[in-house]
Amino acid sequence: MGLDGYLLGYDIGSSSIKATVLEISTGQVVSSATSPENTELEIISQKAGWAEQHPDTWWMNIQNATAKLRCTSNIDFHDIRAVGISYQMHGLVMVDKKLKPLAPSIIWCDSRAVGVGRKALKDIGEQRCLSHLFNPPGNFTASKLKWVAEYQKEIFRGVHHFMLPGDYIALRMTGSPATTVSGLSEGILWDFKAGRRADFLLDYYGINPELIPPVVPTFGVQGAITEEAASLLGLRAGTPVSYRAGDQPNNALSLNVLEPGEIAATAGTSGVVYGVTDQALYDTRGRVNTFLHVSNEENNPRLGILLCVNGTGILNRWMKNLLGSHNAPVSYEQMNREAENAPVGCDGLCILPFGNGAERTLGNLNVNASVHGIDLSRHTRAHLLRAAQEGIVFALMNGIDILRSLGLRNKIIRAGDANMFKSRLFAEAFASVAGNVVELYNTDGSQGAARGAGVGAGIYKGLSEAFANLSVIRSVEPNAALIPQYTEAYEKWLSICNKRIEQANEGIEQEDQKNEMVLN
Repeated sequence: MGLDGYLLGYDIGSSSIKATVLEISTGQVVSSATSPENTELEIISQKAGWAEQHPDTWWMNIQNATAKLRCTSNIDFHDIRAVGISYQMHGLVMVDKKLKPLAPSIIWCDSRAVGVGRKALKDIGEQRCLSHLFNPPGNFTASKLKWVAEYQKEIFRGVHHFMLPGDYIALRMTGSPATTVSGLSEGILWDFKAGRRADFLLDYYGINPELIPPVVPTFGVQGAITEEAASLLGLRAGTPVSYRAGDQPNNALSLNVLEPGEIAATAGTSGVVYGVTDQALYDTRGRVNTFLHVSNEENNPRLGILLCVNGTGILNRWMKNLLGSHNAPVSYEQMNREAENAPVGCDGLCILPFGNGAERTLGNLNVNASVHGIDLSRHTRAHLLRAAQEGIVFALMNGIDILRSLGLRNKIIRAGDANMFKSRLFAEAFASVAGNVVELYNTDGSQGAARGAGVGAGIYKGLSEAFANLSVIRSVEPNAALIPQYTEAYEKWLSICNKRIEQANEGIEQEDQKNEMVLN
């Protein structure tokens, strides 16, 4: 069959599901669809710091997005030769013996397990955790499951397998529960030093290793579309699911960021910078996290170091809802244009763009979003809009400083021409503050998943062939004239942020002292 036919990629986000059909021979997009279209998936928050979504909501929206593709692509879906899956990282999905979800998924930005991970780090020891896991146990999948074991015992007793969001979607498509080594590393369940599953952490948490589903390769035939899934999606039964990866490693893949020194960035619901290295680099304070990259091989290591700012696109959306109304809505394009009317540094107005759960770059603190230095007689909507975009850029730059302190070096950052990088102001500010050229590409996670599926199914000879047709849309250079002003604004922002971190840590120390007094 050669390069005839098509590839289908899904990106399961916390805001929406995106699906894309690519033509194998040209690598061009045949059609894309998003579900839901004019709204965002609901995030259930029963308590402060909690964030849940039901796995079957993702499955329903996958069906909806696929139905739209069938209507718009004008192709025979039986000519789709492989399926790839990208998914929101670090979530916890628990299924029973019938492989049905026991509860909503505890997703990536849920903070309830922060204390569980903090205690594990203390009890196991920082040196052992960091030298073996390359991360603190933190607020990741393993710690979330331990939280369930402690506080939702009835649910935990029914767990047959626990898995990541993408593992669950692959299960619905193939009928076979499975995960990947890359997925184990993102759940902080991989022992980098020993090169195997982190049984010592499972033992500490009292988690039976049999709850982990079988491991399949990131690239490779992981299962085949069942008759049931085929009837729901319009695919040919037996079509291979041949790739799955977390959204940020997959975003890097979609940008062809595979080699040491290459960096990918995104500014969607969360803001992420993801750098690739072949060295055992990790942050001793756990502010950025090291995982196995999708291109990792046993004798050719590739690790991804990820920094994540939770409150990125969600702050931009909050601004949109705040400044618009049902009768007079504002668009992101309007917001971007209006923000350009304010000067660099916003005449002293600063915004900390947090407030979406615990922030890893801040040491797993939940400091909330905040506005600083507002002058009611001087500052306008434009100042507020620009301060939000600059605050996100500065929060990402704070993480880049951490990456650089670990020894990660780069010359060019690649990003998709999407989300906040659509803003000319945001892209230029990011390039200027980071001191890097930013290359923007017309690609996204669903396209990356489709290309990954082509590699995993053996349709493409390798990653170089899969990305042969990927090209730069535009490059954004640092604005040399504005760099001094951005530097000054960033230093002011950083000073405010550090004070807020000190206050949050003081609050934790006071709470710990109260708890000790109660125990004594």
